[in-house]
Amino acid sequence: MIKIPNKISITGLLLYSAVAGAQTAPSPNAAFDGLKITLCGTSSPLPAPGRAQACVAVETPDHLYIVDAGSGSAATAQLSGIPLDKMRGILLTHYHSDHISDIGDFNLNSWIAGRPAPLQIIGPEGVDRIVEGLNITYELDRGYRVAHHGAELLSPELGVLQSRTIGEDVIVDEGGLRITAFEVSHPPIEPAYGYRLDYGGRSVVISGDSLVTDKIVAISDGADVVLHDAMALQLVQGAESMSRAAGNTRIATVLHDIQDYHATTEDLVRLTAEAEIGQLALYHLVPAPRNAMAIAAFNGDLPEGSLITEDGMVISLPANSTEITVD
Repeated sequence: MIKIPNKISITGLLLYSAVAGAQTAPSPNAAFDGLKITLCGTSSPLPAPGRAQACVAVETPDHLYIVDAGSGSAATAQLSGIPLDKMRGILLTHYHSDHISDIGDFNLNSWIAGRPAPLQIIGPEGVDRIVEGLNITYELDRGYRVAHHGAELLSPELGVLQSRTIGEDVIVDEGGLRITAFEVSHPPIEPAYGYRLDYGGRSVVISGDSLVTDKIVAISDGADVVLHDAMALQLVQGAESMSRAAGNTRIATVLHDIQDYHATTEDLVRLTAEAEIGQLALYHLVPAPRNAMAIAAFNGDLPEGSLITEDGMVISLPANSTEITVD
């Protein structure tokens, strides 16, 4: 049993949490060969209790990649027992704040966990600016932590983020894992990307924020799991009307504007009709449902068998199988 000292730093508390978790929980990917997908954030910028902003963790026995890092998602990942020591990189779909705001926390948590190489931040043009800004922002923080805990524990160079600018292509092909970046439609952002990850004969497509396009239909064809953003249009339109009636024209305008660059639940019918998909799962929910009525609004137009995800949900795809397990 671990005793907590009377005085403990924030970093010390993180270290305590990591050690305590290691003693009380099995390795999250122990004896599992395949793709393990953990929903670390399923909400949008519209706040929702119990949900972080967009983030999906994808593991193989030797890899961990995070797709987007919205607010609150780093804590969800840590509390879910994801092995951050094997984290390879964060794949960014685009640079809206709800997809990048927890990069700093993921960097710190994986540095403390023992990540053996600098964390790569991977994304379309502009990622170098994001990384440069974050490295400057956290420069003092890194110095304090190294001074407190020592360079032997927290190697300074491992706390500095690295950027990698990508285009549409296979961007990772190692150890049996292949990651393909593809362009999605999220105007006025150009380019914005989604990602397909293949390992052990299994596959997951993660849309980021996107309308349903010919390209996403093509790359989703044959995928075991497709995680797609989704908007319940009638709920957003209802919130817009209520805001206008209350005289809040600024919020009403924002709610009106977002209606043309997220996939509606009705649009997703096309995706399952034209692409052979094992499981359609919805995340980046606009707005994230809080009650049975809101869930019914999502389910009303969805293709049969669609999954509305929640934070902490795990989808497991054993290698060389057709099994899909949701926990």
